Amino acid sequence: MTFSESVRSAFRRGETDAVVRMSEAEIERARAAGDPAGEVEARYSLARVAIRGGDLPGGEARAREALEVALRSGDRSLEERPRHVLAAVARMSGDLLRARDLYRESIALNETLGRPKMVNSEFHNLAFCELGLGHLDTARALFAENRERVFGNDWADFVPYVCIAGVALATAEGDHTRAALMIGVADAAFAALGQVPDPDDAADLATMRTAAITALGRAAFGQEYAAGQTLEPRAAFAHDQR
Repeated sequence: MTFSESVRSAFRRGETDAVVRMSEAEIERARAAGDPAGEVEARYSLARVAIRGGDLPGGEARAREALEVALRSGDRSLEERPRHVLAAVARMSGDLLRARDLYRESIALNETLGRPKMVNSEFHNLAFCELGLGHLDTARALFAENRERVFGNDWADFVPYVCIAGVALATAEGDHTRAALMIGVADAAFAALGQVPDPDDAADLATMRTAAITALGRAAFGQEYAAGQTLEPRAAFAHDQR
């Protein structure tokens, strides 16, 4: 398994300390070997750890360091992950207009690089920006297109994020019963993969979970949540036009 595969797997499992140790060692190795790809991946991983810990300025700083290495290398493909993190920091900081622009730029870059999965991922994030800006119809359309791509291509790693999108739409529409159900579906989908959400999605999910519990009460939330945990994600959306 490559460093990239190992560190991303550890991050998805929530093994933060391991990610830091692996990344710091990789930075030293990559700089000594003149390997910009390894250094970018390691600095990107440290940026994600900082964001997961709530340190948005630290995450932005690590991402900018990674982007500087990528730009010096002249390899545009190395710009993709740092740019993704910078967009995520803008979104999590509440600067949705800037985040929207950054995600659009990232989509264009990934289209140029021929990376359809990453294009899909950034459209998911763009949809959250539109939702935050109050553009519900635009967000709903983007989420639906993403869901079709994910299920149509059997992109298993993206399935939990499709479920988070379902939670977000239900929350925005004030349907907290549906939101509680979809939180159960999302949590089960992550557990099935042995993963935890990316930091920005984790923050969104936590906020929506709190909103649903507040609206429904813990008992009613728990009932819907438990029902959601028994549903297969495709089935959860089978009769849903959102």
